[in-house]
Amino acid sequence: MDKLNLNQHISQQYNEELEDVRASVLKMGGVVEEQLANAVRALIHCDAVLGRTVVKNDASVNSLEIEIDEECTRIMARRQPAASDLRLIVAVIKTINDLERIGDEVKRVGKMVSEEMDGALDEEIRHELEHMGELVLKMLGQVLDAFARTDVQTSLDVVKADRKVDVKYKSIIRQLMTFMASDATSIPTIMKVLWAARAMERMGDRCQNIAEYVIYLVLGKDVRHGGIDDLMAELAKES
Repeated sequence: MDKLNLNQHISQQYNEELEDVRASVLKMGGVVEEQLANAVRALIHCDAVLGRTVVKNDASVNSLEIEIDEECTRIMARRQPAASDLRLIVAVIKTINDLERIGDEVKRVGKMVSEEMDGALDEEIRHELEHMGELVLKMLGQVLDAFARTDVQTSLDVVKADRKVDVKYKSIIRQLMTFMASDATSIPTIMKVLWAARAMERMGDRCQNIAEYVIYLVLGKDVRHGGIDDLMAELAKES
């Protein structure tokens, strides 16, 4: 094999490695997405059996994070990526970390549901939690789509959606505080619901983090710590 063909062969291998890593991230995201859907269903229906299944299946999320992280380390050691390829590897490492953290929050919800929850959810709170869970689940699907298509606009939509989740979370907290104030005996079970809502709010934050990594991957801009609003304003002027 001459030098030109060898270089082409190495380049093709390298591209395949990068694509495999991207595909692995989406696979991990799909597992987390399924876990989240089951956790929300378990919470809304007080399904302890499904809650325990969610807790058990968290191990698969952790295994995927380790596997992808090790592959990224190998690529960095062998290929010494630069420019956009380096941004991809950095974005992948950060993304799988946040996906794993979402998995941890999902596991926390599953663990709460696997305990005694009878009477902790009245119809109004159940509806609010279901809506919040649907918002977060949609965010996760959107941000995985944004990662797959390196789509800045969808990433910005995820950021906007996280603000809706924050509003919903504050509304639920106010309702729960009212219930606890009117009936002190409800505090232990209501606290479980409160922490489940808090877990979902954190999942939304993690989805926003991933959206910001996609923006960094595509534009090379770090929009954390307030830069996201400036980017939205800049893109609005251009459109």
